[in-house]
Amino acid sequence: MISCNFCKSFFALLFVCSVSLNQSLAQDGKKLPSINVTNMKGEKVDIGTLVGKGNIVVVNFWATWCVPCKKELNNVSEMYDEWKEKYKVEFIAVSIDDSKNTAKVKTTVDGSGWGFTVMLDPNQDLMHALNFQAPPYSLIIDKSGNIVETHAGYVDGDEFLMEEKIKELFNK
Repeated sequence: MISCNFCKSFFALLFVCSVSLNQSLAQDGKKLPSINVTNMKGEKVDIGTLVGKGNIVVVNFWATWCVPCKKELNNVSEMYDEWKEKYKVEFIAVSIDDSKNTAKVKTTVDGSGWGFTVMLDPNQDLMHALNFQAPPYSLIIDKSGNIVETHAGYVDGDEFLMEEKIKELFNK
């Protein structure tokens, strides 16, 4: 006989997987919405204007309180120069920290030495428009500006899977 705790754990895991899959399927093939985010200088930028210009773009959502987020961004940062050279990819990290934590974002970015673009979504407008629950969450956007892949969560090595998808899109 299977224990009740096992059943609860199994169904909870099944639910989380199905939610992640549904979120992923809901985004694929869509365009990034036209929503203003803020760059690190405090200027408003329509995120939709940063894609669909003939380059592959990865948009990654993160927060200063999210340990897996920072680990992912550090690992991507180590590969980013090579990705830019080989695949002409642009990586945009969007912080969903609220406006009270903007200083923490700047400190984290400055201390990490990330070479990619960092944007702020303090009201989580973009996050809500894309309908995902929590970071880390990544979108891979093709040269035409279509969202072709989404990924929720992070485990070591996910950056290599991301690179495979980027390589596939670059070679199309």
